[in-house]
Amino acid sequence: MYACYGWFQLALLAMLAGAVFDFFDGMSARLLHVSSPIGKELDSLADVVTFGVAPSVMLCMWVGGHLKCSDSLSGWLVFVPLLMAAFSALRLAKFNLDERQTMGFIGLPTPANALFWGSLLAIWGHDIAQFQPIVPILLVLMLLSCYLLVSEIPMFALKFKTWGWQGNEVRWLFLLSCIPLIIFFRFGSLAIIVPWYIMLSAIMATLSRRAKES
Repeated sequence: MYACYGWFQLALLAMLAGAVFDFFDGMSARLLHVSSPIGKELDSLADVVTFGVAPSVMLCMWVGGHLKCSDSLSGWLVFVPLLMAAFSALRLAKFNLDERQTMGFIGLPTPANALFWGSLLAIWGHDIAQFQPIVPILLVLMLLSCYLLVSEIPMFALKFKTWGWQGNEVRWLFLLSCIPLIIFFRFGSLAIIVPWYIMLSAIMATLSRRAKES
């Protein structure tokens, strides 16, 4: 609703709240012994709305407010960001069926993608609007995020079996590097942290593949 009315900061806060609950809901269900297949599907349905539809509508609204082209062309371009909602749904469906993603992810998690777009548009939207041609750039970036959602790129999860450094080097490195970004940029840091997460995951995947080949 917030996204539909252009209240981007409230929409970002709602997505952040959704991400917190999404992080703990599975854990709570397992602790209370109430997990079930239908609960998993309902969780994914909620995620589609929170992390797929919401950022897509935000981008639709932002693009519609900053387009500088003919009415006929703008009428089509405004709805292009809805592709991200469809790819988010596909990513969640793949996640439910993929048994490889117990301690990590294959492809970009939908919460990370949603928080990137939420932060970019809610916090940095006014600043990036000064650059031309920003709308085509964002649409290309949106298509890239669609690819990342369903890609086969391994990405680490913030799931700790133990709290020690050994075996969790990448997780601790990532968390510690995020602290100054959060302090300095606050909510705007998410637009930086998510690309850093993708880059670090890609680096670790490349190093792991080379180690297996050697």
